[in-house]
Amino acid sequence: MYDFRAIPIPEESDAPRNEALQFLWDTLETLLIALVLFLAINTVSARIRVEGYSMMPTLENGEFILVNRLVYKFDSPQRGDIIVFHYPRNPADEYIKRIIGLPGDRIRVKDGIVYVNGRPLEEPYTSAPPRYEGEWDVPEGELFVLGDNRNNSSDSHSWGMVPLDYVVGKAAFVYWPLPKAGALSHDGMALAAPTP
Repeated sequence: MYDFRAIPIPEESDAPRNEALQFLWDTLETLLIALVLFLAINTVSARIRVEGYSMMPTLENGEFILVNRLVYKFDSPQRGDIIVFHYPRNPADEYIKRIIGLPGDRIRVKDGIVYVNGRPLEEPYTSAPPRYEGEWDVPEGELFVLGDNRNNSSDSHSWGMVPLDYVVGKAAFVYWPLPKAGALSHDGMALAAPTP
């Protein structure tokens, strides 16, 4: 005898469809979080590759550094800070140098010694004294910057001051190559030349 009862047909499961939608949603959520983090990180910091030898021995050609873009929104630049800025003669280019003179300072380089407001700077970060001489008054709203490699640097001694609004930020950290990774020291001269 035959059993003519209806054989139940299994209903199509929504499980594969739900899994695909969940995967799509998770992927979009991950991409959105990554985009927000990328934008947030780039708002507060910049990643810069050191090009050239003007900041040796402090920074070497090819090193990568993080730059704090926000620090000068809350504090003023200080003598000794290593900064990244737009080159005044071609703002598309970014340079990295050390602040030597603040607005109102008088800078003098004579006999291999850098003076700020008549006082010699103690500069443990340079490898050789400058072979040039000159005298500069730093106007309001501008900075006088020099490379740590005094005799191999295009800087304020040759092309003038850096407007404060050209400053991108303060160099904070070397992150590549790993053996050189670490925070950058910005002190060493602040007490040597007090503001007039």
